[in-house]
Amino acid sequence: MLKTKKHSEEAAQATSRGKITSEFFEKTQATLSPLPSPRPVPVPVPFPRPINMGSRFMIWKQDPTVRELGCRLTFIPHLVLDGPRDARIATELPGTTPVVRNATGDFIFSCGTNEADCANTYALVRQTLTMYEHARGGQAVPWAWNRNGNTDPLMCFPHGFSGANAFYSRTQKALQFGHFVPSGSTAEVFTCRSLDIISHECGHAVLDGLKPGWLAIGNPPQTGGLHEAFGDLTAIFVALAQLDQVEAFIAMTKADLHKKNFLAEMAEEFGVALGRSSLRNADNDLKLSQVSNEVHALSQVFTGGVYDILADIFAFEKNRQRDTKSPGHVLLDISKHVQNLLLNAIIQAPDAGATYADVVNQMLAISHSQGDPPIYRTFIRNRFTFREVVVSPTPLTALASGTINMTDPNFVEGEDHLSLGLALPSHPSLVAAQDRSGCCGTMQLPEYVQSPEKLHETLRKLIEKEPISEMDILADEIEQLRAEFSRS
Repeated sequence: MLKTKKHSEEAAQATSRGKITSEFFEKTQATLSPLPSPRPVPVPVPFPRPINMGSRFMIWKQDPTVRELGCRLTFIPHLVLDGPRDARIATELPGTTPVVRNATGDFIFSCGTNEADCANTYALVRQTLTMYEHARGGQAVPWAWNRNGNTDPLMCFPHGFSGANAFYSRTQKALQFGHFVPSGSTAEVFTCRSLDIISHECGHAVLDGLKPGWLAIGNPPQTGGLHEAFGDLTAIFVALAQLDQVEAFIAMTKADLHKKNFLAEMAEEFGVALGRSSLRNADNDLKLSQVSNEVHALSQVFTGGVYDILADIFAFEKNRQRDTKSPGHVLLDISKHVQNLLLNAIIQAPDAGATYADVVNQMLAISHSQGDPPIYRTFIRNRFTFREVVVSPTPLTALASGTINMTDPNFVEGEDHLSLGLALPSHPSLVAAQDRSGCCGTMQLPEYVQSPEKLHETLRKLIEKEPISEMDILADEIEQLRAEFSRS
């Protein structure tokens, strides 16, 4: 304080003299606090940043009647152009498409609008195709016509026609989704708003690309059943590939796949419109002896068997990994495992005339070769023996009595057999003609009624981009008539 007063007096004296000496300036500076140094400007550390390709979409996680899940945001990590479309999938709705991305490159629209229907359809078809491409190690899954350099995309028509159905058409290179007003209602139902229906129909397209001989009606009914079952199981696998759906399912069922749930119930809104709780239920106990050659009912035997195997393996692994993983993450992993096992078994099955036993035996062989715990194969043998698809070499005592040791990964009843015989070799599903009267729109299209030779010729024209007319579908009948009339 005294020092400051002294300097004030000196300043007053210097001011009275009309000048401030350098000596006084130096003394003053010595008593003042130094000015703060300027803050350094941070320089970002350079690091490689990939191009962030992808768009966000609003999608129905099941359909409008499953309110617990509703319409949610999802991210598609692919380059998506206005349409929406990419190199493999294109969307068309006259008067609406191309749907244009917003400023951030996203396709976010109010659910229930035409734009949202286009976005939802594209996103779910893309997720289905990507799921199977991931299962193949990133290898592209071809559409049936993608041969000899043909790269034509699959066309998707969200409002394809007026009617209570949906279908995959090879000759149109398209998925077509119907819309209709149920009897006694004024609210229109759009099949393109159902994850189950979109992924089911896309499942037909994926399987047709892998096994183009399986859609011909001349195959045994079980081959047709595999096509329908693959569509239904695809819908389950797509739902279980999404962690938010898995977590919701776990919470709603307390991690029990056999409790009533949205996963096993297929196409709830569509089913309610037809007077049922859903279109199909994967959690069923149907056996071959309870169905015939009607492909729709027959498919549920195989679907139910795979669903039971999924539930068995999940129950086993949920217990085995309870200290290291949440039930949701276990189910996410097990679903992917069963999906890959089924896909690879189908790829290894015969190109025509495939039976349920063909696929089951491939599942057993692949499971063994990739080092799965033996109890996995016990589940496969048990479930398809129970459904009368194959014959077990040993009685299913543990399954019947509920005494399977769910803590022993090596649990096997008898030997670990990898090839099983047919349980009912004379069953209509193996020896009769296919009855597709109860199937989805895909299986009822006239184009698949052709002989295998004509179906192959039609596919060749598609690959070579030659024109195809409805008369091509009638070629077999016309040839028969020509031969008959030549004798007249």
